Amino acid sequence: MKRTWTIIGVADVACSFRWYQALFGQAEALPAHDYFGQLVDTDGTVLLCLHQWGAHDHPSLNSPDHAEPGNGLLLFFRVDDFDAALARARAFPGGLEEEPQVNPATGTREFALRDPDGYYVMISALD
Repeated sequence: MKRTWTIIGVADVACSFRWYQALFGQAEALPAHDYFGQLVDTDGTVLLCLHQWGAHDHPSLNSPDHAEPGNGLLLFFRVDDFDAALARARAFPGGLEEEPQVNPATGTREFALRDPDGYYVMISALD
């Protein structure tokens, strides 16, 4: 089995960490560092890594000023608690980018919202 560890640049790791924990219905915990955190599923699978802009010399994570955060990127998560995730997402300020709908290509329910750094986040039902 191979897995990806998606890493995104964020302004405030702790803030984004809390936001994704709330979206995924995870218990609150602190990221490992003030500049880096991994959101991990109950089975140990890394769901998403958050990296503070400019914390290291990674060329694509130097600054959000070089390109709009999220340009060319769609964070797509399949969840086994779609209705609960939707309720949690509705509690966030800013509302949804896309209301729940059935994707005609996949036949699964999905909705979209923006995270605190402007990344487009699509949540899809894992049926």
